[in-house]
Amino acid sequence: MSEDTYTEKEFHKKMAVDLFNSVWSFLDKKERTAEEEDEMVHAAHASRYHWGQIGSFLEKERGEWQISRVYSVLKRLQPALYHAQRCLEICKENNIGDFDIAFAYEAMARAYAVSGEKTESKKYIELAKKAGNQIENAEDKRIFFGDLETVPGYQE
Repeated sequence: MSEDTYTEKEFHKKMAVDLFNSVWSFLDKKERTAEEEDEMVHAAHASRYHWGQIGSFLEKERGEWQISRVYSVLKRLQPALYHAQRCLEICKENNIGDFDIAFAYEAMARAYAVSGEKTESKKYIELAKKAGNQIENAEDKRIFFGDLETVPGYQE
C-alpha cells in the first residue's frame, strides 16, 4: 500500500474540502449524538483553518458561513451570530456579491431567528431576499431561496 504525498498547499486543500463535506453529513442528520455535534463543530472550524492557509477570501467567507450554520443548528447563539457577522464582513470588504452575499444575509437572519430576535431576523431576511433576487444562475437562485425558506420565521 503506497501513501499519497501532497504538497503543503494540496494537503491544506484536501483537508479543507474533506472537512467541509464531512460537516454536511452531520448537518443532514435529523438527530445527532453529543459526540457527533462536537465533531461537527470541530470539523467546521478545522475546514475554515485549512482554507485560511491557502484559500482566497471566498473560501474563508464560505467557511465562516458554514460555522455559523453549525452553531445555528445547535442553537449556540453567540458563536452563530459571530461567524455570520464575519461572513458578511468578508463579503462586504471584498465586494463579494451574488450567491455569497445572499447567503451571508441568510446566515445573519438564521442566527438572529434562533436567538429569538425577530426584528433583526426579519431585517436580514429582507436583505437576503433582495440579494437572492440578484443571483444570476437560476439553479443557484433556486437553492438559495429553498434554503432561505428554512429560516425560522421566514413565513411570518
